[in-house]
Amino acid sequence: MKIICVGRNYSNHARELLNEIPKEPVLFLKPDTSILRAGEDFYIPEFTDDLQHEVEILIKISKVGKYIQPQFAGNYYSEIGLGIDFTARDLQNKLKANGLPWEKAKAFDHSSLIGNFVPKESLNLSNINFSLLKNKLLQQKGNTADMIFSLDNLISYISQYFTLKTGDIIFTGTPEGVSKVVQNDFLEGFIENKKVFEVSIK
Repeated sequence: MKIICVGRNYSNHARELLNEIPKEPVLFLKPDTSILRAGEDFYIPEFTDDLQHEVEILIKISKVGKYIQPQFAGNYYSEIGLGIDFTARDLQNKLKANGLPWEKAKAFDHSSLIGNFVPKESLNLSNINFSLLKNKLLQQKGNTADMIFSLDNLISYISQYFTLKTGDIIFTGTPEGVSKVVQNDFLEGFIENKKVFEVSIK
């Protein structure tokens, strides 16, 4: 399986990091070694002093597809989830400043928390509320209506470049409110009012 991530898919998040609003999706990949399952603890790696959370709606691909048209994209997934793209922000900023790839800051071991999935039929896909609590306080709140590129348009765009296979996961971008996490923080993720993951920071 592969993990395909979308950057800067919410205007306010792009602005909070002083990035331009993209004209087309910004994509990067993570290996399967980046997966952290819901319920497992996350250990801050030694190479960062600014580890940040980015909560994101996830799409789990259910069948092989290539050059998928937007109107048919819904046939390629049946479940929606929530996860965290953990980011070594200090390292990412250094890499960006030198025009280098982000992988060391984004794709390190256990940087992709994947929560539980729910059937897409239970949701209004163009109006999904999701949120992240940090130490029981609301830290990030988003809605798919605010995405620059919709779920189906992302699938169509991504499939131009990468064949999508069963089990692949798409991280669809994070809303504003990213922040640093430190040891003993406790994060909880919600789709609507349903908790789909929790993680302790060690």
